[in-house]
Amino acid sequence: VQLQASGGGLVQPGGSLRLSCVASESGFSISAMGWYRQAPGKQRELVARITSLGGTNYADSMKGRVTISRDNAKNTMYLQMNSLKPEDTAVYYCNAYRLGIGYWGQGTQVTVSS
Repeated sequence: VQLQASGGGLVQPGGSLRLSCVASESGFSISAMGWYRQAPGKQRELVARITSLGGTNYADSMKGRVTISRDNAKNTMYLQMNSLKPEDTAVYYCNAYRLGIGYWGQGTQVTVSS
């Protein structure tokens, strides 16, 4: 499965971004999907995850500010991020599991700065 993430960019504190992740395989064949992020000098961490049935869970630091969703017909997962903070600056990666194997996208840079 190839994953293509997009939608990152430079945004001011308090702003919003919507990330997208398009999979090369049918969304209906993919089980869990998720967004992770990695800031410079830090480990990669979970942002949000969504199951094939639409169940979601979020990192505590992101609850109330982000919404994860997926459109299986479009093979696409989204991450709507609001009220962004400078500490949200990171490379955001999408992840997907299919038949027990995990796959990673190339990442998209999100920079929150005035």
